[in-house]
Amino acid sequence: QVQLVESGGGLVQPGGSLRLSCAASGNIFSIYAMNWYRQAAGKQRELVAGITGGGKVNYGDTVLGRFTISRDNAKNTVYLQMNSLKPEDTAVYYCNVNGRLATRQDFGSWGQGTQVTVSS
Repeated sequence: QVQLVESGGGLVQPGGSLRLSCAASGNIFSIYAMNWYRQAAGKQRELVAGITGGGKVNYGDTVLGRFTISRDNAKNTVYLQMNSLKPEDTAVYYCNVNGRLATRQDFGSWGQGTQVTVSS
């Protein structure tokens, strides 16, 4: 009922930048929170950054000061600007959106994931 389309991943050299996007569509009434998670090979999925409808943000300790999350409420889209990338940022990045459908049911959806590889 809610589809998430991610884009922006790829290969980048250490110190470089990438910008991820995630657009939500479907029978959405409102969105509470939009988050980015990542999962590196052999590791558990971890929260990278989150943003509420009111604009309150939080970041994982390993990305604080390097990554910036933002959202466009009119487009139901969340962005993740990643600067000063390190090899340890290599992972599959997942978008997660939580909100309420027009049917007044709460939902939580995940994107398909986009690969980010930081390597020289």
